[in-house]
Amino acid sequence: MKFVSFVFCLCVGFAGIAQAQLPPIFEASRAKDAQTEATVRRFLSPVKILWQTGTVQNAERLLKVGNGQADLSGQGMCSLKSDANGKPSLLLDFGRELHGGLQIVTGQWRESKPITVRIRFGESASEAMADIEPKQNATNDHAIRDMTVQVPWLGKLEIGNTGFRFVRIDLVDGNTELLLKELRAIFVFRDIPYLGSFRSSDQLLNQIWATGAYTVHLNMQDYLWDGIKRDRLVWVGDMHPEVSTINAVFGSNEVVPKSLDLARDITPLPGWMNGISTYSMWWILIHKDWYLHNGNLAYLKEQQPYLVKLVDLLIAKIDDKNSEKLDGTRFLDWPSSENQKGIHAGLQAMMAMSLNAAGDISRILSDPATARKCDQAVARLKQYVPDPNQSKQGASLLALSGLMPAEKANRDVLAVGGAQNFSTFYGYYMLQAQAKAGDYKGALANIRQFWGGMLALGATTFWEDFNLDWVKNAGRIDELVPEGKKDIHGDCGAYCYIGFRHSLAHGWASGPTSWLTEHVLGIKVVEPGCKAIKIEPHLEDLTFAEGTFPTPYGIVKVKHTKLASGKIQTEVSGPKEVRIIR
Repeated sequence: MKFVSFVFCLCVGFAGIAQAQLPPIFEASRAKDAQTEATVRRFLSPVKILWQTGTVQNAERLLKVGNGQADLSGQGMCSLKSDANGKPSLLLDFGRELHGGLQIVTGQWRESKPITVRIRFGESASEAMADIEPKQNATNDHAIRDMTVQVPWLGKLEIGNTGFRFVRIDLVDGNTELLLKELRAIFVFRDIPYLGSFRSSDQLLNQIWATGAYTVHLNMQDYLWDGIKRDRLVWVGDMHPEVSTINAVFGSNEVVPKSLDLARDITPLPGWMNGISTYSMWWILIHKDWYLHNGNLAYLKEQQPYLVKLVDLLIAKIDDKNSEKLDGTRFLDWPSSENQKGIHAGLQAMMAMSLNAAGDISRILSDPATARKCDQAVARLKQYVPDPNQSKQGASLLALSGLMPAEKANRDVLAVGGAQNFSTFYGYYMLQAQAKAGDYKGALANIRQFWGGMLALGATTFWEDFNLDWVKNAGRIDELVPEGKKDIHGDCGAYCYIGFRHSLAHGWASGPTSWLTEHVLGIKVVEPGCKAIKIEPHLEDLTFAEGTFPTPYGIVKVKHTKLASGKIQTEVSGPKEVRIIR
């Protein structure tokens, strides 16, 4: 009984029960500060042997569901043998992008000593085949994805912490036979329900919605990252479309305030978050959106001291001609980074948007003085409207801020060339501006062409960047590039994401998920905490659309059906605490 009591106390001690009986390393003070993981681990077998070379036998064994336990049966092992024919290798496909690592379970070979192998993770098949070299820019930045390790005789090794779909294993030692019982992906993720949903008569749109949701889900790790391979960091601007997706799919989750607070606490003013002025402005806009969806006034109040000082800093960056004069890195997104006039237009609009949001927050927090300063600054900013210089990024922000009529921004810039010059990050704001202009048809076409273009190349998550010009004669990411085809991963990319450094699971690219929920399902939150939701669907060429939306009080369900007359029949249900406006 004493043993049972000790084990019980060890298990529950972190919950505050009987902590005095914990082992010395877990005395009460340390137990209180100990951290638990927000994520879980699941083990997945590969779905396909995509390629192999050298002397390999029974590779199909690795496709079977395993149990993670080495044993003495020695039956049906996969054998990799280095001999006169060279050193063997295998390329495994796990079927979809994952975050985590690899579990290697070995057999019993002749000598009880470790064997050296090389493991390469890849978000594309070609990345898993690449060496770390400058030609196609395969790297170990942020996460080690190419490593040489020793595996134990009759044992198990777990390695890796990155984003991947493909794994290549090479036997390094000569004149050696490696016996493998299992090679399983260790899938690390937050085990949370998908409360929001979307289904329509267009299967491509359904897949795009789900892919955006899954992309953000993978990036909800210790903090809200923008990429699970690179960058595994809290970039506040990148968070804005991610948080919009979280609001539409998962509802409230602690990863959002945790990440917002990290950005605030490591950025004393007058510094800009991540060194970028717009990213401090996105911090304001996220807080407004987060409060609108979740209604946590106490949390919003915690931001007030920092917000008031940030407002003063922003207002000080307006010159006597009512033009922004922001310092720090002047940045919207990478594809627009060489268009300085477009950036200026976007920064002017961002100033108006963020100060308008800060004014709204200040009124909620009963701070009329700050609200008045914000209103006066926004009025000044609206007196000067820069030319977006054909930048779809700049034009979209001008439209959303009210500095330029949305119809004009769409007609003159956004609708020109369809999804040409779209971007994964600012594509969300381009779509929002098109919706504001009433061009839902054009926005849906752009979603299908741009985000659907990634899916057509084998994507299971959305990428850091995508350019329609890359598509011509490009191979898929889920196959070895055929001769005469372009490697969409290794041969493309720009700026900091050239070649294989390019992240193929980037949360900022999830914009269509929340956009489809807001504009096709027509679900728009109009009172803090989702106490009132307006339903205004835009089906365009769809015959039906249905889905769910998370609120603090429960799920709102909607279904829209287009009748033969063209009229839309709508069915809505939700918690009694949520007022539905139709």
